[in-house]
Amino acid sequence: MKTGETHSMVLASDYRVPNPDRVWPLLQRRKSGLAGIGAHHVLVYKSTHDYGRVLVMIGVRSREPIVELLRSRVFFDWFDAVGVEDIPAVFAGEIIDRFDSTPSSAPTAPGVMVAAIASVDDVCALTSEIHSALSAFKAAGICKTWVFRAFDDIHEVLILQETNGESEALRWIEHPATVTQWMTRDEGVGVYPPLFVGEFVNIMRIDQ
Repeated sequence: MKTGETHSMVLASDYRVPNPDRVWPLLQRRKSGLAGIGAHHVLVYKSTHDYGRVLVMIGVRSREPIVELLRSRVFFDWFDAVGVEDIPAVFAGEIIDRFDSTPSSAPTAPGVMVAAIASVDDVCALTSEIHSALSAFKAAGICKTWVFRAFDDIHEVLILQETNGESEALRWIEHPATVTQWMTRDEGVGVYPPLFVGEFVNIMRIDQ
């Protein structure tokens, strides 16, 4: 996931489907609809240990009203088409910080992603704590960390952490740093889903 732009905006949806392999072809067939809501990139991850669970991240060009985006038939059409039964968790927000624990100029293959949607008391304090813990992240195999804040809730965040592999990701979940209070292994908190751990499937670029 390349998010070099400071003001990258994202729509992220975490949901369960009977066959995760159907998600990517379906998104490809709806490319024009995605362009219509201002999408520029779509990334898909599928869970490595929870079959049927997927994470779809859509980079968008403009900060449109959340309700308007979530009412779009693009969302409901693909949820219906892939067999989503429960209302999925959808996050809409903007990146506020990113951290690279292992900076390198050489491109690398995407690692395993750990994703969490959570509510925190102070987002600025969270990013400061993450910065202070980068050495612990690096030792645990965390390569990159992204923090997004929701458009409609200043306390709601989406935190993405790319790890070197599934073993590192699972070990990190079992023994996280003290700064990672947003991490819960088996159960989500309130309306938020449990932690997502998944591998990269594909990326689609959508021209304007």
